[in-house]
Amino acid sequence: MEPPQKKLLFQIGNIVAVVVTIIINLLANALPLNNISTGELADLYPNLLVPAGYVFSIWFIIYVLITILAIYQAKDLFKSEKEELPFIEKIGPYFIIASLGNISWIFFWHYQIFLLPLVAIVVLFLGLLMCYLRLDIAISDAPKNEKIFVHLPISVYFGWSTVATVAQVTAILVQVGLPSFGTLAELLTILVIAVLVLIGLLVIFTRRDFAYGAVLVWASIGIFVKQLPLNILISITGLIAAIAVSAGLIYTAYLLSKKE
Repeated sequence: MEPPQKKLLFQIGNIVAVVVTIIINLLANALPLNNISTGELADLYPNLLVPAGYVFSIWFIIYVLITILAIYQAKDLFKSEKEELPFIEKIGPYFIIASLGNISWIFFWHYQIFLLPLVAIVVLFLGLLMCYLRLDIAISDAPKNEKIFVHLPISVYFGWSTVATVAQVTAILVQVGLPSFGTLAELLTILVIAVLVLIGLLVIFTRRDFAYGAVLVWASIGIFVKQLPLNILISITGLIAAIAVSAGLIYTAYLLSKKE
């Protein structure tokens, strides 16, 4: 296939992927699918890692950002003179695969098909990981507009998919009988939060990706707020996680300011 034809297919595919993803997500709660909302599903598998409800409003931000991405990557779609947009080939089919993972997750999760929601969320995560790595997000010398309209949406989306993947694993463990509360649940939750913090700091220090780090801070504060009246140990852990990642962001910003 000639490069222009491949580029055109990816451009159209990305638009369709974004539109279908948003529509399915809206219908999932508007109908709702299987007569149960996403929030009600989360309540079926309570665990200490679930953040406050307002945290999930990040999906709105993500959908706005990927809509902007879809529009930006299609900016020469109806022009006779085509532009060089190498990022389209870099994300290739991976963004579309990630979108299919998102869509599949909604159906599998709402219909509570055992283990398949985890498979779908991993597909979403891996698809975005490939986009993230191939674009060299936060370390490339891409044009400013590309960083704003392509890299930023992928970074935020990937950050949240990291949290969502861990949350889905936790939900599956609860589904198979792991205690939702108690000492064992507390220890595992603290371990999971610590791993998320380490991942966040690794990304911040190696890539200086502020958007990814900010998503983890957002999720950690949500855990702090949710658990504050319920479990003081996990609440404090969430707060410490937010402070640790925030400190990493501030320190990295300080280092960058010294280089200027």
